[in-house]
Amino acid sequence: MLTDLQCKSATCPPDKKHARFYDAGGMYLQVSPAGSKRWFWKYRIGEKEKQLAMGSYPAMGLMAARKARDAAKVLKDTGQDPVAVRQAERNPPPPLPDGGDSFRLVALEWYRVKSGQWSDVHAERMRRQFDRDLFPWIGDRGVASITRVELLACLRKIEERGAIETADRALMLCGQVWRYAMATGRTDKDVTIGIKDALTPYRGKHFAAITEPADLGILMRAIQAYRGGPIVRSALQLAPMLFQRPGELRGAAWVEMDLDGALWTIPAMRMKRNKEGKEHGEAHLVPLPKQAVAILRELHRYTGHQPMVFPGERGRGRPISENSVRTALISMGYTPDKQTWHGFRATARTMLAERLEFDPLVIEAQLAHGVRDANGRAYNRTTYLAQRTTMMQSWADYLDKLKAGADLVKMPRRAR
Repeated sequence: MLTDLQCKSATCPPDKKHARFYDAGGMYLQVSPAGSKRWFWKYRIGEKEKQLAMGSYPAMGLMAARKARDAAKVLKDTGQDPVAVRQAERNPPPPLPDGGDSFRLVALEWYRVKSGQWSDVHAERMRRQFDRDLFPWIGDRGVASITRVELLACLRKIEERGAIETADRALMLCGQVWRYAMATGRTDKDVTIGIKDALTPYRGKHFAAITEPADLGILMRAIQAYRGGPIVRSALQLAPMLFQRPGELRGAAWVEMDLDGALWTIPAMRMKRNKEGKEHGEAHLVPLPKQAVAILRELHRYTGHQPMVFPGERGRGRPISENSVRTALISMGYTPDKQTWHGFRATARTMLAERLEFDPLVIEAQLAHGVRDANGRAYNRTTYLAQRTTMMQSWADYLDKLKAGADLVKMPRRAR
């Protein structure tokens, strides 16, 4: 890896077009015969090799370049091309024409106002719902001329394919579009009012989760006995112990893990947050109990030479799929109606409060939930670190006791 001194003293022979000085992870400093120095990151999309220009040295120092490389890696790991993202940021789409009053134009105008606050994944999901479920039927109709009956007929087409949740979400989107249309003078009525009562009721689904100590002990013993590959087995062991979201765990990178300090730092970009939170929010800190550190040290022997902690079979910077742990649970008899990967969060949240009697605020902070105080201010997601460190070790020890079939009594009350 490069040092600051090497960057300062790097030169290119006059008979060469340029010289490259490599750091790590595909990043290098390119020096021209004239003395200009620029940072690049080399990566692959499919079979194609690409290069991302990150900045000039010394305006962008060595540490800043590494951070830019890591941020670009996060984009690539989530399926985005960093070069394409850069080009889209530099060449935004032209503004929508003024004066349009069709549902499509009003909806897209509202979408552009709101999507800047959303994560890219959420924005894509909302746009896809418009394109698939709403625009083909009412997109070209004037928003002021669409009747309640016409909108209901559109939503029932979604219901007919069994997508009750999707129909409920489509109505929610329409409600926001119509209120925007009223605010901007396109219509004087909200036709979405009353439609919910005419649709099939949607009741939000909860992820199945075991919350009884005896049942959880049986599951922990099944996990211990699982004989799949080391990568999926490690993810399966860590899922209930660390109870982070499936995407956060399976997408973990070794650069995020400080095993000596027993701390996992999840970048804000990988957290479930809006766009502002992803770009400017604090990282989420996960204290690692000694059992988790031992599992990760063992796994490092298998995957430590790769960037991902849990690389997929195809490699190339892709993590295992969410189906990997799901399939492992099913193979042990834990179908989605009994226990899910995401359900481990509910398992921990319930049992930490009811069985180990930890402060709910500490539990919510560990779950990375935006808990608010009496004045409506969100607590910092990285607070209570000392309390969470104690809690995470107690939780891992408790799981070990359940796995061993120990006496299932409440543990002593912890200081809060």
